[in-house]
Amino acid sequence: MAISVARNMRAFSLFHSSNNGGIPIFNRIPLLRPQQQQYRAYSFLNSHLKNKICNSKQFYFRHSYSTSSSSSNGSKNGFLKWYLRMLETRPFITKSISSSLIFGAADVSSQILTLSQSESYDMIRTLRIAAYGLFIMGPSQHVWFNNLSRVLPGRDVFTTLKKIFTGQVIYGPIMNTIFFSYNAALQGETKEDIVARLKRDLLPTLKNGLMYWPMCDFLTFRFIPVHLQPLANSSFAYLWTIYLTYMASLKKVGED
Repeated sequence: MAISVARNMRAFSLFHSSNNGGIPIFNRIPLLRPQQQQYRAYSFLNSHLKNKICNSKQFYFRHSYSTSSSSSNGSKNGFLKWYLRMLETRPFITKSISSSLIFGAADVSSQILTLSQSESYDMIRTLRIAAYGLFIMGPSQHVWFNNLSRVLPGRDVFTTLKKIFTGQVIYGPIMNTIFFSYNAALQGETKEDIVARLKRDLLPTLKNGLMYWPMCDFLTFRFIPVHLQPLANSSFAYLWTIYLTYMASLKKVGED
């Protein structure tokens, strides 16, 4: 049996001689007993197989991670490219739908935050606010930002401040007046009720807007391209609309 083991070890060393400078492994070490030679061969094969397995596992996990990361990044980039392409090809409807979704989500948040336990969620109110974003706010943003960039081109600080002032003096009061009137009319309020509501709610809303919108408008006009400014404005309007829908949902004058 010892002779057979020695022959096997000799054949194994010759088989691996090409990987060791042409000198067999066991010719470079002292002569060992058969049991020692078997143990040395077993240790060598065991470490060699472990290295192969570890390398295979590392390659698999790296490949799996890179594949999952690239697929998730690809989906995000795919949606962003699609949205930017829609802004180029169909800017009007894309901005209108984006505004509608943001205004609808803002009203849902507003109701969740303000409803008492005795009140139920008002789906009609959310649809009414989403329709305002779709048919009024979105189109008006498209027209306003495009015309404002033509009248006041540039992104320097002085031009940005002029845009902010123009928005606070013209666009903001007009759109808030339309919003309160639109919402009150769809709730069945009369012309006199709408006028009374505007006298009560419009001025406090504009004052509160002066503490929020100038900062948002500065970021929008200073750093964001014109074709993305309506989206940025609607995104900032998410928090503002939560407050605005709360004001619009107040009882009409005389019912307090």
